[in-house]
Amino acid sequence: MEDLDLLVRVLPDHIMDDLAGREDLGGLLEIVMDLGRLPEARFADAAVPLGDREVAEVDISHVTARVSEFGEDNRAGIERTLHRISAIRNRRGRAVGLTLRVGRAVFGTIRIIEDLVLTGASTLLLGRPGVGKTTMLREVARVLADTASKRVVIVDTSNEIAGDGDIPHPSIGGARRMHVARPAQQHAVMIEAVENHMPQVIVIDEIGTELEATAARTIAERGVQLVATAHGNTLENLARNPTLSDLIGGIHTVTLGDDEARRRRTQKTVLERRAPPTFPVLVEIQNWNTVAVHEDVAAVVDRMLRGVSAAPEIRTLNENGIVTRSRIPHSDSDRRPVPKRGPSARDKDEPARSGPQEEAAVDRQPDPPVRIMPYGVNKGRLQQAVASSGLAIEIVDQLGSADLLLTTKNYYRRRTAALRSAEQQGKPVYVLRRNTLPQIEQFIRAIARRNGRGEQGPAITSALFEAEEAVRTVSAGSSDQIELTPQGAYVRHLQHAIAEKYGLSSNSTGRDPRRKVVIYR
Repeated sequence: MEDLDLLVRVLPDHIMDDLAGREDLGGLLEIVMDLGRLPEARFADAAVPLGDREVAEVDISHVTARVSEFGEDNRAGIERTLHRISAIRNRRGRAVGLTLRVGRAVFGTIRIIEDLVLTGASTLLLGRPGVGKTTMLREVARVLADTASKRVVIVDTSNEIAGDGDIPHPSIGGARRMHVARPAQQHAVMIEAVENHMPQVIVIDEIGTELEATAARTIAERGVQLVATAHGNTLENLARNPTLSDLIGGIHTVTLGDDEARRRRTQKTVLERRAPPTFPVLVEIQNWNTVAVHEDVAAVVDRMLRGVSAAPEIRTLNENGIVTRSRIPHSDSDRRPVPKRGPSARDKDEPARSGPQEEAAVDRQPDPPVRIMPYGVNKGRLQQAVASSGLAIEIVDQLGSADLLLTTKNYYRRRTAALRSAEQQGKPVYVLRRNTLPQIEQFIRAIARRNGRGEQGPAITSALFEAEEAVRTVSAGSSDQIELTPQGAYVRHLQHAIAEKYGLSSNSTGRDPRRKVVIYR
């Protein structure tokens, strides 16, 4: 309660005396002082007037003289505490109201999502004001710095995470804190943190502008883990926000040609996700002990754009510190019926299948692990991506025991003996454009999206990754058309679906067992 005493002491005597006699100060959220009104103490379930004397100008001046200087965001603090004092000003810039918000370091709040942030996946926290976003963010910074021994940098725009003053509050542990002189420069400080201080994790409170969203994507593409909060209560709120929707991949309108619209059985104008999400994990904080978790934001957004509601994992932390998990199943009303599609003219030997739809979970044997041999690929980043995916993937050191070889463009161009040996043994070789965590995660996501559908093992995942690489190459204009490796009917059907998803054309050519898909503009 020592920190709370420091906040109470900045109050005028008549307010301080009335507040000090209360026995429920442990639940105090904020104190409100508005000119010409009675001061109030606000708790979670009630607002209590303090005394019978209205707030005067001298009372507001009394407080502002005892706190730090107000910044451009009209926020101030008390040195080495987590309390925040916010001002309401009139047209002449004079303070006519104050909100003194109690800041507390609550240990253990990260337990409900600790497994997520420790995987190294960038995580976005959403929730209404006062629900505990900043408190959880502060605890995330401490655990990642002290328990996980990572280099953590906090970009603290309003000094709300690490407290006021030059010395950060001890609640952030070994994390470092960077001040932001002006709120409009938060995006620049985010980039400066990466370029100057080599962090493994950057923690940011309140991403709220397009520049900050762009900076966050730039940081994520450099392989740095992000943990941040943003304005919005749910993933759907974020998707409708044109300024911040890039955090979850962005949404844009695509106009289809007549043939493509008929093939998809949709309108000519559809919504699609523009890019991989900056934050692959999103947490909606519902209250202090309950969160809703979306562990694959890309898949959730894609389903949402097809009219299928998300079913997040609900996590609850009980009084014994035990986390319970549940998932609310979809109801029939949550689904938009998808019309059946007849056999494609492209591939007459394929059976008719429905359009994109959610597949019911069925019990099946675990997929055999996909054994990947990295060659010139950062093994630590690959291990991090594999751990985040939760897939049955093994990283091996010998080509003989590998199902596929993963390398980079620079190594592939050298045509080394290892690469020639892989091709001679018939091992698929996959090439990353850059040796970065986002590129590696993109490869792993290609496996994650398709692993275990219809056929098991590495063959199907390799074939689908090959199709996605071909789509990217044709879309970029590097090639007019690309022939894929011969596959069976079901795999070809999935490869056609990938081309269709990105607005490209495809045909099957040749005769079994050498029948293959050609992707072209």
